Amino acid sequence: MAAGVTRKISAASARSHTRKAKSSSSSALPKGIFKKVLLVFFSGVLAWAYQATRPPPPKICGSPDGPPVTSPRIKLRDGRHLSYLEYGVPKETAKYKIIYVHGFDNCKHHNLFATAASPALIEDLKVYTVSFDRPGYGESDPDPNRTPKSLALDIEELADQLGLGSKFYVVGMSMGGELVWSCLKYIPHRLAGVGLIAPVVNHWWPSFPLNISNEVYSEMFKQDQWCLRVAHHLPWLTHWWNTQKWFPSSSVASQSLAMFSPPDMEVLSKFNGETEAQKTQPRQQGEYESLHRDLVIAFGKWEFDPMELENPFPNNEGSVHVWQGDDDRFTPVKLQRYIAQRLPWIKYHELTNAGHLFAFADGMADTILKTLLGV
Repeated sequence: MAAGVTRKISAASARSHTRKAKSSSSSALPKGIFKKVLLVFFSGVLAWAYQATRPPPPKICGSPDGPPVTSPRIKLRDGRHLSYLEYGVPKETAKYKIIYVHGFDNCKHHNLFATAASPALIEDLKVYTVSFDRPGYGESDPDPNRTPKSLALDIEELADQLGLGSKFYVVGMSMGGELVWSCLKYIPHRLAGVGLIAPVVNHWWPSFPLNISNEVYSEMFKQDQWCLRVAHHLPWLTHWWNTQKWFPSSSVASQSLAMFSPPDMEVLSKFNGETEAQKTQPRQQGEYESLHRDLVIAFGKWEFDPMELENPFPNNEGSVHVWQGDDDRFTPVKLQRYIAQRLPWIKYHELTNAGHLFAFADGMADTILKTLLGV
């Protein structure tokens, strides 16, 4: 009896064990499934990251889905188009010919001498000035190979195609001023005179002492510190950084008023407002080819150090001027002072109680123009 019971219990136990084994084997995942899931997951993350960091294609002016061309353009050596606008007296009768280089998030319609200088003074001095859209801005074609050197060559070709003669003046403001250094490097023989108005400074230029550049860098808004770090060290990530919503991006690109000093706010309070073209044209081909590529070039690794340049006018046949406000929160005055000390041939003009926009204060554009031309 006991043996029979034992046999029955053993049989029941065996059947129970068999059912558990079958149940366990049926619920077990196929071998290697976790590796496959992880592979698919990381592949998805990489695909998303690639798409997120890849900028959209620009909307080329004159193309079927791009903005219209409304201003004259020249065709450059590599087939690109450069859009420009002329102001002042006709170049055929002009005594002074000036090429104006606009700043960050601006365009050819932001010509200081056309908007802020006295028309009577322009007429009396017989000044001709031309401003152009830098590549990717306004109505100029983007340049995927843009460098400081390529911009200098664009300026030289613009002058040649417009017939401005063997020598001409170049003036740049803000980031446009920074890029004028490339003209001093690559086309000094074409320059009659140069003006840099509140020029942006690259903290990574080799000649800056580390303690000065670090001090100035630490005084910037954290969001701008990160923006410049990305542009310098991870340029391929610049588009994503300035379009993502997780962290604050560039305060300049977002047009934050927090960047402006009290003197700047006073100047802004007297502005009549921008024209429609000034508001809409700078970014109309896309922010990557205008703003983001600008950041990469301005704060990337340059082919030369501006503080190692030689005087382009050793016989005083021309001059290089730098104007800087002492309360400029876009371009720190400490870095500008250091450049002026390293390059004694520069005529450095530091304005007290002045911000980044001092050139638009009453009468200042006339003062800059007369000083530049030596009249």
